[in-house]
Amino acid sequence: MFLFLSKLLPLVIYPLGFACCLMLVALGLLWRFPRWAAIAIAVAVLELWVFSSGLVASALVGSLEGRAVALQERTSGLPYGSLPTADAIVVLGGATKSALPPRPWVDLAEEGDRVLYGAKLYGDGKAPKLIMSGGRIDWIGQGGAPESADMATIAEAMGVPARDILQDPTSLNTRQNAENVAKLLQQYNLKKILLVTSAMHMPRSYGIFKRLGMEAIAAPTDFWVTEGDWAGRTKTKAAIALNLLPDAENLRGTTRALKEYIGLMVYWLRGWV
Repeated sequence: MFLFLSKLLPLVIYPLGFACCLMLVALGLLWRFPRWAAIAIAVAVLELWVFSSGLVASALVGSLEGRAVALQERTSGLPYGSLPTADAIVVLGGATKSALPPRPWVDLAEEGDRVLYGAKLYGDGKAPKLIMSGGRIDWIGQGGAPESADMATIAEAMGVPARDILQDPTSLNTRQNAENVAKLLQQYNLKKILLVTSAMHMPRSYGIFKRLGMEAIAAPTDFWVTEGDWAGRTKTKAAIALNLLPDAENLRGTTRALKEYIGLMVYWLRGWV
């Protein structure tokens, strides 16, 4: 039930879902209370516009990704970009699409950098084992092989030997990722890990792994905001104007950021971070 509600309830809080709810309210008010209907429509339009702007998207996403950079420096004890060796590299799911027809092979999702970076770290000799963590939620239409298997397929294509890949094929959220990885670490007598996930996802993920007592070093990837991004968006009046206009990609970024902030709050209330 928690898994279902965790997927359903936030949809009405995210910008697009909230705007749709306001539009439905406006339809209900239109004939008897046209002024209130107009207010609901205006709020929906304003909310979508604000959260679709490049300036808001960069600010929200950058606040999380900046924390991920700080986490890597703090947990590794090294300048950003340098990582120590560990016993295993853990890659969290949410990064692949199964090879269902007409796809000829496994596809990478937007967060697919996680798999590529994990395989690269293995190739750089950062750890002798690569742990892929993630299942599939069949009832929301994804289907196919577990994400751990799809990620392993990509890693093997990048030169990681199958014998060095461990899988957690059943976890369906970040909390379960951490619980199942903890069991694998105990089973194979592994201790220190490099935790690989999207930079936006890192603050929540690291908090869960730490809460469960694992020795994790943050290794974020899949950055949405780069150095100089804010300066570029505000460099000229034309840039500011363009970054105030609504854009679907910006809306996706703010939605991902809000998802993480909501997740942090819910997981904190449950004592998971």
